[in-house]
Order: sequence, then C-alpha cells, then structure tokens
Amino acid sequence: MTEQTRRAAHAVLIASGGMDSAVAAYVLRDRGTAVTMLSFDYGQRHRVELAYAAKIAELLDVPHEIVDLAGVGGLLGGSALTDHTVPVPDGHYSDETMRSTVVPNRNMIMLSVAAGVAVSRNADCVAYGAHAGDHAVYPDCRPEFYRQVDLAIRAGNDGFLAAGFRLEAPFLEVTKADIVRRGQALGVPFSLTWSCYKGGIVHCGTCGTCVERREAFALAGLDDPTEYAAAAGPEAVA
Repeated sequence: MTEQTRRAAHAVLIASGGMDSAVAAYVLRDRGTAVTMLSFDYGQRHRVELAYAAKIAELLDVPHEIVDLAGVGGLLGGSALTDHTVPVPDGHYSDETMRSTVVPNRNMIMLSVAAGVAVSRNADCVAYGAHAGDHAVYPDCRPEFYRQVDLAIRAGNDGFLAAGFRLEAPFLEVTKADIVRRGQALGVPFSLTWSCYKGGIVHCGTCGTCVERREAFALAGLDDPTEYAAAAGPEAVA
C-alpha cells in the first residue's frame, strides 16, 4: 500500500467547529480512522465555534480537547479575529478586505501543537481542513505551505513519528461546494457547525465566511440549514 492510499489508524484533527473540519472528521471516521479532535482558543472573537466543535465530537463519540492559546492570540494584533478594534469585513470571501482576517502564522502554530500531540499519542496522521477557496487570502492554507510544513514536521520529529505518518489536508484542492456535497453524502449535521467570524448568537449572513457558506450550499444545489441574521444578497448565489 502506498503512502497516498494507506488509511491512517489514528488522526489528530484540527477542528475549528466549522464546516470544513466537521466534514473532515466524518471523512476520517468513514475510513475507519480513530479521530482526536483538537480545537484552539486563541482569543478569537468567534470563540462560539469551539462549542460547535464539541457538538460534532459528541455526535461522533470521539475525544475533543481545547488548547488554550489565548495568551498567544493576544500577541497577534492587527487581525479582525483577535483584535476587537479591527472590524470584521463584509463581502465576498475572496475580496481584498478579507486580508484583515488573517491571523499571522495561525496554521503553523496549530499544526505544530497537533504534531506534538500526535507524537505523544503515537497517532499516524495530523489533519486539517484547508480548501482551495482559502488560497487567495490565507498563505497558510496553500499547497506550498502544506508541502513545507509536512517536511518541517518530519524533520522536527525524525525518529519519533509513528510508522507511515502523514500530514493530511483532504480538501486542499477542492472547493467549498465540493466539501458541502461530501458532507451531505456522509450525513454531516451542518446546522451544528459555525462559520461566522463576527461570533454572534446566529450567523450574521454578511461577513466573508457567511457569504462563502451561503454560496457553497447554493453552488452544491443543497438547502442551507443555517440561521442568518441578514437576508441573502445576490453575491450569495453568484
């Protein structure tokens, strides 16, 4: 069996509480992989997402742990996600304004912690839910980052990784609509996932991640079960 076709026995999954990581959890479980869901509290204004990650973990009956990085997040100012003086932009996910939602080095930090957890628990996979729609805005969601961080994890843990270890980003080259279709086929309860960066009681419906969420369901041709505070605009179905 090749590295590309083998199925991990135990994966440490970075789980935000959003659709991508929820579908990733279901994909891994469908393969017969044991999953440990690892969420991060980095002081994000949409911290409500952590409760949604916990709901998915409970449904899947898998371990879920929250890593407290609030102190680290406090050092990463200038991002709309960690600095309340910076407004969360409305509009399409690919807009230039979405650059304000970049949290410097976020995935590198999370993947480093997840790799350490994997080594300590002899897990043979670390997984995260980056997808093709992230590439325009987030450098730590692009294929080149994936390749380089894979090398870094292997070099930094040489001799300690479980046999056949792999870093997996199952959606790296697919769209959000593709992820929605995959999740629908696997029975993912999308109503128990959170996307909105503003972190209210319900999804705002206007920020970039809400627009992207709406668009994904529309392009997938599926009903969106999400409650939004604002009605959909034309960009949601473009």
